[in-house]
Amino acid sequence: MQVTPSVASDLLSRYGLRAGRKHGQHFLVDPNTVRRIVRLAEISPDETILEIGPGLGSLTVALSEAAKRVVAIEIDADVAEALQEVVGELANVEVVLADAMHIDAPSGQSRLVANLPYSVATPLIVRVLDEFPSVRGGLVMVQRELGERWTATPGSRAYGSVSVHIAYRASARIVGDVPRSVFMPPPKVSSVLVAFERRTKPPVDVADEESFFAFVRKAFGQRRKMLRNSLGIVSDVTDACGITPQARPEDVSIEQYACLFAAVTR
Repeated sequence: MQVTPSVASDLLSRYGLRAGRKHGQHFLVDPNTVRRIVRLAEISPDETILEIGPGLGSLTVALSEAAKRVVAIEIDADVAEALQEVVGELANVEVVLADAMHIDAPSGQSRLVANLPYSVATPLIVRVLDEFPSVRGGLVMVQRELGERWTATPGSRAYGSVSVHIAYRASARIVGDVPRSVFMPPPKVSSVLVAFERRTKPPVDVADEESFFAFVRKAFGQRRKMLRNSLGIVSDVTDACGITPQARPEDVSIEQYACLFAAVTR
């Protein structure tokens, strides 16, 4: 079943559904966008795809045609009921009613291809990268602001602690824009497609990953301050890490953060 705007309207009406702010629901209802996502995801016919937030299943159906298996994680029981009508006859689709922030890591190698719920997209991608090592990479749709943060590099306004966190785990890039009109209801923000691939090895060595991420978050907690003041680091340390005295958190690369972290935790 192809989920067009008319099909989506019918499903929403018959199941008494409304897009909910609680779960950041904006249902994808444009077949052309669905085909574009599947094409950009470069799905192999022998792989398993993890989809978080399948909604009414427009992307799920297309993924099932391209992949060996699709595991669709839906948090909303009412939406999951409508989703089952759409994908019920697809033997390679498994619908799991669960909160993706609390599920166990999937077994076997997979990739994530999804229109992520915008309200929790960042904690979701961080959890996938931190706790689901079997997820090798993927392609996700998120609001533009988040996509720009995730893929930002030092010196840009969007660069922040999540940029460093994601860069530690994966290489990520924006590969396309998505207009608001492809959703029901249309969100107030524009969207982008972010492709990511898990790194086989982080770009820096740190003694304790969680402490390193906390260190970076602390640095960005006071963006307006020069880094040496916000972290209380002496100039000899910043000099040794190649950081200028006037540098602010957004000016510092992941390699320099690793250098600083190593210096203050010796």
